[in-house]
Amino acid sequence: MDEELRSLTERLRSEAGPSATYDRLVATQDTGELAAALTEPGQPLWARELVAFRLGVAGDRRAFEALVLLLNHRDPQRCESAAYALARLGDPRTARAAAALATNELRVAYALHPVRLLAELRAPEAAPALITTLERRLRPHDPYRRVALACVEGLGALGDARARPVLNGALAHPALAEAAVAALARLPKG
Repeated sequence: MDEELRSLTERLRSEAGPSATYDRLVATQDTGELAAALTEPGQPLWARELVAFRLGVAGDRRAFEALVLLLNHRDPQRCESAAYALARLGDPRTARAAAALATNELRVAYALHPVRLLAELRAPEAAPALITTLERRLRPHDPYRRVALACVEGLGALGDARARPVLNGALAHPALAEAAVAALARLPKG
């Protein structure tokens, strides 16, 4: 069992309590059974998360919609596990969904994991979405510094020259300046 799955199952065991359903969903290797549990009415959130994660890591695209919903959840641990599974799912819709979540100003409080996922995916949508999100975070008194920092770091990792203006703007923000210098150093000269 890999470390991410072990961590997830430990967290969800405490949510599930003593449960035969939990034990069955952790033990089964049948993706059909997992997919059926994903859409079965009345399933608790912990069961949907467990099943979506397992299917996503296995590359089963039936998990896509559930994982995207979890990526935008108010619980950071659920977002983190969804991002991990989405990065391994291999679904071509993932980058577009993550970009939509990262740039949604109404849900910016939950944008940290979509931003990190975009940087990991390195898809064509990544740099434009991170640039847009960072531009919005450079406003005075913006409370989402962790999202801004993730954008700066992601743009540095992507190495896309289109990020130069927004990264230069980030230099004026003490909480972002050091990361912006490092990100700018990773951009192609030109």
